[in-house]
Amino acid sequence: MNGTTRAGGPGPLLDGAPARPAVPAAPAARRGAELGAVVARLFGAFTGRALGRHQAAAVRIGFGLVWLTYLVREWPNRRMLYGDTSPWSLDLAGRLLADNGALTVLPWFGGRLWFELVYHLAVLSAAALLLGWRTRASGVLFLVTVLSLQNRNVFLGDGGDNVVHLMAVYLVFTRCAEVWSLDARRPAGGRGGVVLWALLGGLLLVCQLGDFSGESLTWTAAAFPYVGWAPVFWGLWAVAGVWWLLGRLRRDGELRAVLDALAAMVHNCAMLVIAAEVVLIYATAGWYKVQGSRWQDGTALYYPLHLDYFTPWPGLSGLVSSALLPVFLISYGTVALQVAFPFTLVSRRVKNALLVVMMAEHLGIAVLLGLPVFSLAMVAADAVFLPTAALRWVAARVAGAGRRIGLPRLRPSAAAPPGGLPAASPEDPPVDSPPPAAAGAAPTARCR
Repeated sequence: MNGTTRAGGPGPLLDGAPARPAVPAAPAARRGAELGAVVARLFGAFTGRALGRHQAAAVRIGFGLVWLTYLVREWPNRRMLYGDTSPWSLDLAGRLLADNGALTVLPWFGGRLWFELVYHLAVLSAAALLLGWRTRASGVLFLVTVLSLQNRNVFLGDGGDNVVHLMAVYLVFTRCAEVWSLDARRPAGGRGGVVLWALLGGLLLVCQLGDFSGESLTWTAAAFPYVGWAPVFWGLWAVAGVWWLLGRLRRDGELRAVLDALAAMVHNCAMLVIAAEVVLIYATAGWYKVQGSRWQDGTALYYPLHLDYFTPWPGLSGLVSSALLPVFLISYGTVALQVAFPFTLVSRRVKNALLVVMMAEHLGIAVLLGLPVFSLAMVAADAVFLPTAALRWVAARVAGAGRRIGLPRLRPSAAAPPGGLPAASPEDPPVDSPPPAAAGAAPTARCR
């Protein structure tokens, strides 16, 4: 025997002893490599394309429809709710606005003419967002009009106004018009978007420099952390212009590719914030209900059914409230569904089944308790979790129904390049291009 060692061997070997087999790769190293590959694929998807395009379009259509329906329904009462005949006078609203720094353009001039202009601009912007027409511009106008009307009279609303308030902010940062919109069907070319972009920039400049805007368009305020509304609006306007300019100069340049990746990341982050917002709404509502004595004994639904404010159909409300066992089960089931919702996201089938039940419950609340804005807003927010196949199936049925009643068929969308990004054109209007900016609102904060 001698102590000879082989090059690269583990140690001394006996004369004539067979060589040891090569040691396989450690399981931990193999799992690390697999995890790294998964992370790389996820990061590539996160930066390479806009995820959840159909869900974003469904949320856009839903909230555009909710706000438009509300404005049209309250059109006869608009002056009493938000205008010059409101019990909550403009002076009282001004005192509150001076304390919280909320954004509203209604106090800029006052009077009925200015109010009528803002209210009907809100109707038009909601309709434009619903149809997906010049969505980048109409989304910002939708945000401004929603904040202006809701902050004018903060004592109105049934809870759905808070959801509309938040989603109006988040939708600005999404690519919500890539499908099911007039923008997606509009052929490339034309200078209408450029004219609109220049017009909005000039209007913003007048508002910024005019004394009538007061403290609304400040550069530092409490609307966002240390940032006022002025840099937000100017940033969106400037980014749209830069996007259009790069599309004209270097359509396939490296800088454009970087901006495409940033825009995709902003969209994906905004969609994640919307999803987190919905989860927080259900989770907090469920856990607060658990602490309520009426929810604990199963009578929480019974009492609203006997209040005139929540009984648009007294006969139906009386019929439902007379069935004590179903009322008890619905009360307990509501708490269980809301508390369990965040945990069902790990299972696609369970989540989809629960979404159907919750949407049906919201529609029941709209009819039975007379809360249509709240119910429809929550249904629109729930659409962020709907599967793409289900959304496409609904869209196909709606399109088929439209063709049967004689509605014109829109031109097919232009082909998009790999990765799901829309094809760029030197004449693409800048107001419809997604801005590479960071979504600036925390999911639990109501931006003012």
